[in-house]
Amino acid sequence: MMPRPLSWIEVDTESIACNLRKFKGLLAKNTRLLSVVKGEAYGHKMVDVARVALKAGAEWLGVFHLGEVAQLRAAGIDAPVLVLGYIPEEDIKEAVELEARITVSSVETVEAARQAGKPAYLHLKLETGTNRLGLQGEALEKVLSEIKKNGTLVLEGAHTHFANIEDTTEHGYAQGQLTRFSQILKDIRNKGFEVPLPHTACTAAAILFPETYFELVRVGIGMYGLWPSKETYVSALQKGKDPLKLKPAMTWKTIVAQVKEVPAGEYIGYGCTYRTTRRTIIAVLPVGYANGYDRLLGNSGHVLIKGTRAPIRGRVCMNLTMADVTDIPGVALEDEVVLLGRQGDEQITAEQMASWAQTINYEIVTRADPHAPR
Repeated sequence: MMPRPLSWIEVDTESIACNLRKFKGLLAKNTRLLSVVKGEAYGHKMVDVARVALKAGAEWLGVFHLGEVAQLRAAGIDAPVLVLGYIPEEDIKEAVELEARITVSSVETVEAARQAGKPAYLHLKLETGTNRLGLQGEALEKVLSEIKKNGTLVLEGAHTHFANIEDTTEHGYAQGQLTRFSQILKDIRNKGFEVPLPHTACTAAAILFPETYFELVRVGIGMYGLWPSKETYVSALQKGKDPLKLKPAMTWKTIVAQVKEVPAGEYIGYGCTYRTTRRTIIAVLPVGYANGYDRLLGNSGHVLIKGTRAPIRGRVCMNLTMADVTDIPGVALEDEVVLLGRQGDEQITAEQMASWAQTINYEIVTRADPHAPR
C-alpha cells in the first residue's frame, strides 16, 4: 500500500481537450495542430496529456529532448513527435530509429543523421531574431548542401520562434521575424528544396495572427487553459477578437499537517520575517520550495482552506509553509488545502501565483511538485 501523498495534483483532462478543440477550430482544414507536451506537459503529466491531445484532434506532439520521445514511444504513442531542442550527435541514430522529427541548428546534426543510414526527418530551425538555437547565413547554406547530397535526409519542415509576441501589444518585432522567416523559406525553395511543413505559430500567434499558421501550429500554454500573458489577452481585444474562453486544467493540493496557536508578538518561520500582532492560528502545510512552491510566496501568497483565502506567514521553507487561519473557523488536522486552483467560490490562478512569485504562469505549473502524483 502506497503512503498517502502530502501534495498531489489533479488534472482535468476534459478541460485540456476542450481548450485544444478551441484552437483546432481556429485553423484551416488542412493545417495540422501540434500539441507541445515538453516539460511533463507543462507539469500536467506528458504521456496522459499526449493521449488526450491526440484524441482531441492534435496530429503532432512537440517535446524538448529525445528522452521524452522514448517515453512516448514506450507508452505506445506512434504519432509524429518533433524534438524542439538539441539532440547530441551520439543520440541522433536513436532519434532516427524512434522516427523522431529532428530540429536542425547545426551541420553536425545533419552529418550525424546521414550516418544513421535510414530516412531522417529534419526540421530546420531558422534564426529570425530570437538568437537562441537557429540557422542563418553560411551555417544554413552548409546544412542545405549536406541535405542535398544525401538521399536518406528528408527536409520535412522549417520553423522559428517569436521573441516577444507575448510581451507587448505592439507587434512590429514579431512581424519583422515573420517577414524574415518567409524570405528565408522562399530562398530555400528557390534553391530547389521542398519544405512541406513550415511552422511559426505558438499559442499567442495562433490567437492573434492567422498569417503565422503556415502548415502547422504549435499550441503549448493555451492547451492547459492559460493565456500566454495579459498582453496577449489585451491584444486580442484590440483586434476585435472574442477571446478564447480557456479552462485551467491544474489543481494543486495539500493537507493541514498541524494547527497551532501562536501568541501576539511571536515570530513565524525562518529569518523572523513575520511577527504576529494578535493571537494567531497557524495551519502548517507539508509543502515548500523543494516541491516547487516558490520561496517568494512567503508573506505574499495565499492558499485556500474551507473555500477561504489564508495568507502565507513567514518564509516558505524547504518542506513546510505556514498559513494564517485565524479568521477561518474550524480548520482541523488533514483538512484539504488548495495551493493552485478552485475551492468553493474562491480561486487562486497561476497568474496570481506568478505575480506573487515575480515570475510567469508557465513556471508556476511546470514547477508544481514534479514528484507528486497526478
